[in-house]
Amino acid sequence: MKVNGKIKLAGLFLSGFLYLGAQTQPIVVADDPIAALLDSLASQKMFDLAFSKPIIPKTNKFHYTADSVPRFDDYTFQTRIAKLDVNSPFDLVYNEHVKGFINLYTVRKRESVSRMMGISQLYYPMFEEVFDRYNIPLELKHLAVIESALIPYAKSRAGAMGLWQFMYPTGKMYNLNVSSYIDDRCDPYKATVAAAEYLKSLYGIFHDWQMVLAAYNAGPGTISKAIRRSGGKKTYWEIRPFLPLETQGYVPAFIAANYVMNYGAEHNIYAAVPRKTYFEVDTVIVKEQMSFDQIGQALDISAEEIQYFNPQYRKSVIPSGGNSMCLPKSKIGIFLTNEKDIYIAIQAQQTMQGMVPVAYKEIKKTHTVKSGEKLSTIARKYGVSVADIKSWNYIGRKGVRAGKKLTIYVPEKIDNDPKLLVKNEASSSDTSASKDQKLASVKKSEFRWHKVKAGESMYSISKKYGVESQIIKDLNKMKNNSLKPGQLIKLPR
Repeated sequence: MKVNGKIKLAGLFLSGFLYLGAQTQPIVVADDPIAALLDSLASQKMFDLAFSKPIIPKTNKFHYTADSVPRFDDYTFQTRIAKLDVNSPFDLVYNEHVKGFINLYTVRKRESVSRMMGISQLYYPMFEEVFDRYNIPLELKHLAVIESALIPYAKSRAGAMGLWQFMYPTGKMYNLNVSSYIDDRCDPYKATVAAAEYLKSLYGIFHDWQMVLAAYNAGPGTISKAIRRSGGKKTYWEIRPFLPLETQGYVPAFIAANYVMNYGAEHNIYAAVPRKTYFEVDTVIVKEQMSFDQIGQALDISAEEIQYFNPQYRKSVIPSGGNSMCLPKSKIGIFLTNEKDIYIAIQAQQTMQGMVPVAYKEIKKTHTVKSGEKLSTIARKYGVSVADIKSWNYIGRKGVRAGKKLTIYVPEKIDNDPKLLVKNEASSSDTSASKDQKLASVKKSEFRWHKVKAGESMYSISKKYGVESQIIKDLNKMKNNSLKPGQLIKLPR
């Protein structure tokens, strides 16, 4: 999708393949970013958690050997796509552009397609429910294949995030909020609802689903310009020569994705067996702040698996305030039955360590950039990271100019509940203890040391250890939030 006149670099199966004219072979970029990305995703532990190890049969229903890679002629491809076209509102055609992407899916990246087929069993039923509610074609579920390869935490080089690759400003337009803790663009359900709303709005403009696909990639403004440059043509294939190269390959990639997700078996490609399907997971509301490690200990499930089902939580923490958590159904019942005891146990664990969790809410502030002011200076001032500021304000490599207004989400401790304050051993009833009293209390406990890593901020460290930023500064005699990579700071244990 297009934001602020810049076409995003998403399309994980797309950006490395550009087509010119009616050539019979795709022109492949020498350093193929798609292949590299898919190879790296395939090796990630979190991605492997999605699947159990399948038992590969010696033959399948077409009697191929396990390592067979079937090849077909153009007539076979054309016939199969024509069958799909009969019941589709899209103009599904077969040509050399589509052929190139079919070759990518069925030959070059067969293993990745097998994994996508498996993970589609987790996401496709939900996509279909949402799209049916919005009365848009169910085939659009395959759009997520070319947008993100069905990876819910996928991030493009331009900063687009999630299954549907929303840029920050477009996500905000469709109520996808981004904070230090939560990125709704990576929430599978919320992002799918936003995608449905956006696709429907594009259809209201162009009244043609293939034009909608092109507009999702390039933006409605770019499509309108291409229509004018083409002399008023109104179909995708007519305006295609006037579109950016990436968008010229977008609809062919969609047709090919539609093909392979329907004819995988004919190519000896079968879905990797997912550990959980859509019908084996459910959601529950979390009332108190909990880390994935704490949830995992209580429910006997790994933090990595919790992260896999809840990719929207950026710091492996679910904040308090009624946020949802997705879990296998077998764990939902355990959580609901023992919910109060789980909260009490977590509270007791923190108390034994000399502190209890500090509850925070994020306050939206506006900062006007001054002449000569750098993002790093602004980040230190508010105790956040430069990466967060860039994400919140869609800032590229050029930085910011003086006078630009930046949106910044600043953490603010909630002080109205005494049990959420850092434990003050000198006087547990005095919830308005002074800074010196708090510091004295902390000094009675043992300390630990933390080595600052690149990209870490005072805010992220205070969240990680559940310690107020001010206490960290006082313990380390720091005047501001400035931190340097490699710096050792003292923390209460």
